[in-house]
Amino acid sequence: MTQGIVIKSTGSWYTVKTDDGAEIDCKVKGRFRLQGIRSTNPVSVGDRVHITVADDGAAFITRVDDRRNYIIRRASNLSKESHIIAANIDAAVLVVTVEHPRTNLVFIDRFLATAEAYNIPVYIAINKCDIYNEDEMELALGIQHLYRTIGYETHLISAHNGEGLDNLSQYITGKLTLFSGNSGVGKSSLINRLIPGLDLKTAALSAQHDTGMHTTTYSQMFPLPQGGYIIDTPGIKGFGTIDFDPATVAHYFPEIFSISHNCRFNNCTHRNELGCAVLQAIEEHRISQSRYASYLSIIDDSTDGKYRVG
Repeated sequence: MTQGIVIKSTGSWYTVKTDDGAEIDCKVKGRFRLQGIRSTNPVSVGDRVHITVADDGAAFITRVDDRRNYIIRRASNLSKESHIIAANIDAAVLVVTVEHPRTNLVFIDRFLATAEAYNIPVYIAINKCDIYNEDEMELALGIQHLYRTIGYETHLISAHNGEGLDNLSQYITGKLTLFSGNSGVGKSSLINRLIPGLDLKTAALSAQHDTGMHTTTYSQMFPLPQGGYIIDTPGIKGFGTIDFDPATVAHYFPEIFSISHNCRFNNCTHRNELGCAVLQAIEEHRISQSRYASYLSIIDDSTDGKYRVG
């Protein structure tokens, strides 16, 4: 029995870096898939695993150690329940853009709430600041102010000219960091900047729709020159949340949770109750309307049957 960490996942094959430094391509043992794991990927990059190698050289993952955390979203394939983006990470960098393409604030908030649920710090990197016009830059600065006020590291960067990358490089040094975001936000270009010589494939935006096209097709871990690792993942379009109890969604919005202690009722859902401190804070612009809309959308995600095929 050999142990190691999953450094690459193509969906059908996994590359495991063993504790003695070897890299072994593995498959998942057949019955392991059937042990109640309702996920499109029962094994993800970052997982600590046990593998066995048969006499013919074929290697199989037979066990996954308990995860200390993970980032999870609702699977696109509705016959499954979830898709684990990465496991056992120290931090996440969420790469976003205000245009070319535009990142929806609900997408940002859903990612942040999921990270909060597993105590994963998130650094928000607003990329492409070198190409924004005056109105777009004003919006980028507004988004930066919003999330910094809540307590998130948020910085304007440019993978094209290197602006802001010294700060980001320092943040990820010595950590296992997940990089995530929509397709087309410049994630691969950014990682190429941070790891010279890596040369990940990049692509131009769709001229017709101003949207990104997938250049990263599988998840993979790369070592940083200064120490630490980056997990690069395919771009994702939407972020359906999963496994949230509607009664505790507010816990994962720090500014809402902080103010909720002043609500009249302990079980306040912050929707229409009398004496709700959160609703009052929204009226007084101490909580943003966009964040509150995201909070409500996650509660709606948790409604039974919302994602069932009719």
